[in-house]
Amino acid sequence: MERSVTEADLTFDHVPVTDQSFENALTKARAGDRLTVDDAIELLTTGTDVDGIDQTRKEQVLEAADRRRADVVGEEVTFIANLNNNVTTACNVGCLFCNFKDAAHTFERGTEMESAGFTKTPDESREIVADAAERGIYEVTSVSGLHPAFALDAEHREILEAHPDPKAVNYKPPEAYETDPGTYAEQMAAMSVDGVHVHSMTPEEAYHARRGTDWSYEDVYGRLKEAGLDTVPGTAAEILVEEVREVICPGKISTEGWLEAMEAAATVGLDMTATIMYGHVENEAHRALHLQRIRELQDRTGTITEFVPLSFIHQNTPLFEHDVVSGGASTDEDELMIAVSRLFLDNIEHIQSSWVKYGDEQGLKMLSCGADDFMGTILSEEITKRAGGGYGEFRSFEDYVDLISSIGRIPVERSTDYETRRVIDPDDPPFGPQLGPKADGTPILTPEERAPPADD
Repeated sequence: MERSVTEADLTFDHVPVTDQSFENALTKARAGDRLTVDDAIELLTTGTDVDGIDQTRKEQVLEAADRRRADVVGEEVTFIANLNNNVTTACNVGCLFCNFKDAAHTFERGTEMESAGFTKTPDESREIVADAAERGIYEVTSVSGLHPAFALDAEHREILEAHPDPKAVNYKPPEAYETDPGTYAEQMAAMSVDGVHVHSMTPEEAYHARRGTDWSYEDVYGRLKEAGLDTVPGTAAEILVEEVREVICPGKISTEGWLEAMEAAATVGLDMTATIMYGHVENEAHRALHLQRIRELQDRTGTITEFVPLSFIHQNTPLFEHDVVSGGASTDEDELMIAVSRLFLDNIEHIQSSWVKYGDEQGLKMLSCGADDFMGTILSEEITKRAGGGYGEFRSFEDYVDLISSIGRIPVERSTDYETRRVIDPDDPPFGPQLGPKADGTPILTPEERAPPADD
């Protein structure tokens, strides 16, 4: 029997070794010069000439990043009134960092296995988003598993139905499942109600939406835009270096495929975000190469509105369970990732701190490490929670105002594209969204709804 790969077995071609010095890299960062990959490696490691993280040097990097943040965006901390409506957990790609998915065959009719996951019909998605819109939400984020019954639209369904080898294109008809997810176009249209901004269709989902065809990513994103898609989340990026992807997600879209899909989305007029998911098997050289590829993508497109570092939540994931990793990123690594993202990505204005990943206290600390955005209300967050994250799934406007004001910064409600802002006066409660079509400043949840159940 072949032995599984463990943490001790991993070797990479890209390693954090440079001819640069930490002092030179820091000087360039302070001056606002465009950094190289070697510069980023030196800053992420606090110098390859020392073992571990040097705390004095780390604070110098954080200070440089915080000054850059102040120069670029000032003292505002932004957030948004949004909803997560992930359509399905059904997936059979097998990414080893993920515990959001449920095996697709457990959703089939007649199976003896009971799935712990879910699939929503377009009608259910419409109802969920419409209810949230009544509460003042104006953005819905939707990232889903690659359900085998998903097709882009009716034409794509016909092509997949006629394919001589449906298994080769990861397709089974909707009739095979207890719940029909509809098509991607139907889900986009369902969520595009009441003026709500639809932020959906990662490059990985776009890859799934063109399987079995010769369609380009421009074709796919063009059709999705017509159906109601407004912007694209740049997740599924993980680490944009193939030797890392071969370990953590060998069945997933490639680095070049991800970049191609993102450029296509930009070509048809869709803005996007970009991410990195770090703290697993990669090293600082991989992180720096990833940042370079994101910066080059932004140089070509100019459509990335924010960059979102996502710290790997290791509990309950196959990487941890199979001893490929022993844990996630350290707090020092988290802070340096935010800071170097700010310093390296000189063409992306906004860096996000994820309270879902870091929690409140550390999430606030990231706002002094170079970040200026603090996510959104979310209302539902399944992905991190299922991976073992423990920081909840809702953040109220009152919470935001209290947290942001506590560090002397200015709470600001924003639109998805950051073009519309509303500065919030901490001395003028109650606090609720006002930017959405149905938002009138009323708190999203009532006090009764926010209270935990009696037996919690």
